[in-house]
Amino acid sequence: MEFNHQVFSDHGTETHRGSWRDLFPDSGDRVGGSLNESQRPLHVEIGCNAGHVLVEWASKNPQNAYVGIDWKFKIIHKAAEKASKRGLKNTLFFRSHAGRLPYMFGEGEIDHLYLFFPDPWPKRRQWSNRFITAEKLREIACLVKSGGIFHIKTDHRGYFNWMEKAVAQVSDLWEVVERSEHLHAGNSKAHLLSFPEVTLFERLFVKDGLPIHKLDLKKRS
Repeated sequence: MEFNHQVFSDHGTETHRGSWRDLFPDSGDRVGGSLNESQRPLHVEIGCNAGHVLVEWASKNPQNAYVGIDWKFKIIHKAAEKASKRGLKNTLFFRSHAGRLPYMFGEGEIDHLYLFFPDPWPKRRQWSNRFITAEKLREIACLVKSGGIFHIKTDHRGYFNWMEKAVAQVSDLWEVVERSEHLHAGNSKAHLLSFPEVTLFERLFVKDGLPIHKLDLKKRS
């Protein structure tokens, strides 16, 4: 199956920095006229796995553009294959490390950024490997447009506390617009949720009764 035009690897993920929207065809779905590529909202998921959530988002929202990032070669191609089988034209997939985000995207290029269930690196000696830090949040802020949202979920309470401390250090850049220590509390049917309402890992955590912690951060003007 041909889907190579949807997949970028390594250096290729940095060749269209600031102009990724140009690679998405006009959906023509906009009421009152076609959607200009420069206006198309760009959604970027860090750690998209095999595209379980992103492909569903893209299918339900053809007016948006979606980029999925993961460092594993096989699963990023599996994600692209799923999108190709669905005939989706509004997805791209990057095989790269999230640490390269500033080289992949230009200033204010991203409308919505997602990070779901990152490795919590639970041992103290591993904390330096955690993705969310005040420094990283400052770096990411340059890539998200004013008013754009950074969506974060984790099942790890310790990492959630760590994240909130990091966010507090960059309150000049990010505003917390949604916070939950138990996202699905009170929903007796949460175990029945499927993509894209929950991720692959989230579905398992919910079935095990684990609380899901959530932060939505809005980029300040």
